[in-house]
Amino acid sequence: MSLFKKIFGAGDVSGDDKNQETSEFLPDQQLPADELFMMNFRKNGGKFIYCDNIGEVHEQFLNVLEENDWFECEALCFEPKLRPLLDENRLIYDKPANPMFLLATCEFLVAEEGSILFSSNQIKQNKPNELPDNMVIYATTSQIMGNKSDCLRNIKKKYDKDYPTNITAIKYFEKAKDEDFLHYGSVAKNLYLLLLEDL
Repeated sequence: MSLFKKIFGAGDVSGDDKNQETSEFLPDQQLPADELFMMNFRKNGGKFIYCDNIGEVHEQFLNVLEENDWFECEALCFEPKLRPLLDENRLIYDKPANPMFLLATCEFLVAEEGSILFSSNQIKQNKPNELPDNMVIYATTSQIMGNKSDCLRNIKKKYDKDYPTNITAIKYFEKAKDEDFLHYGSVAKNLYLLLLEDL
């Protein structure tokens, strides 16, 4: 079943199932990883855009540009495979002086906390506070992992010996109304996630 159907419903659900799904006592760990990620990502203030195919990714990227009036501006993009998206929309990305947003992929999506895990492959050696406040991230449903331990284990498997550096997660996607010790040192980003169904 696609993620889209899981989120928006796939038909009639029996009464017992409805009660079980909406119970406030149901631990988050019993939810499938993709549903848990979506719930936590939205709770953190992220903007999620589900895409069925690569054509929709291009279309939704254009919608994000229109929504924010990011045409004829500079963008930051370290990944050559994403540059065609910028080229087709005539955005400048070669040595930007004042980029409006970062276009990037990610290593993994962490379901447990609704965060996005990056490495030097996506953001080089930049710290989150050195990146633009606006981000557009392209990811696939197969990148959703349960927790950070799963992510690190899969990074080790994926790269064999040439491990990336600067592994960091961004968790907050809007400024906290009440600053507390949990938000200390974190940087809030205005983040759009273009999530492509690939399972």
